[in-house]
Amino acid sequence: MLTYKNHLKPLVLPEYGRRIQDMVEHCITIEDRAERTRCARSIVDTMSILFPVQGDQQAYRRKLWDHLALISDFRLDVDLPFELVKPDAFDEQPAPVTSGENRIARRQYGHIVEAMIARARAMEPGEERDAFVYLLANHMKKLQLVDNPEGVEDIKVFKDLYEMSAGEIEIYPEDMQLEDFKLAPAPSKKKRKK
Repeated sequence: MLTYKNHLKPLVLPEYGRRIQDMVEHCITIEDRAERTRCARSIVDTMSILFPVQGDQQAYRRKLWDHLALISDFRLDVDLPFELVKPDAFDEQPAPVTSGENRIARRQYGHIVEAMIARARAMEPGEERDAFVYLLANHMKKLQLVDNPEGVEDIKVFKDLYEMSAGEIEIYPEDMQLEDFKLAPAPSKKKRKK
């Protein structure tokens, strides 16, 4: 009868595979401590063949012995060349990664555009601010084209800019004409014949 993978014990470190895990399970069952230690050393040698050393040899061997202890669920009692990592080192969970408290008003623009709008709001009215707003509006139009490749109306960009700046930046279509952008065609996956 076939044994399916989903019926087997889950792999502790999948990169080493089922055979290494089976070797470790066999090593745990060996009665003689000297024989068990020889078996553990040969398993570590096999692991080093699967993943050749890169960098410091000593640190790499220590890592392999730690992996061996992890795979055996710290049940392997052998003479070790290194002091192994303790099981309680894995009890502490890392701090969760937060996506940030800042919510993006319009996700298609992102945080950078919001920061640029805040910078434009802080600038004194004049030519420099007008040039900056023009570049900002063109950039917003390019970002809109990613979601809507058929085209984006300038009035839509001006409206978003007005709303995102809390009414401080107001542009009328007759005052400013944005650039026309087109998405570049995707490169062909066919190889050219020579």
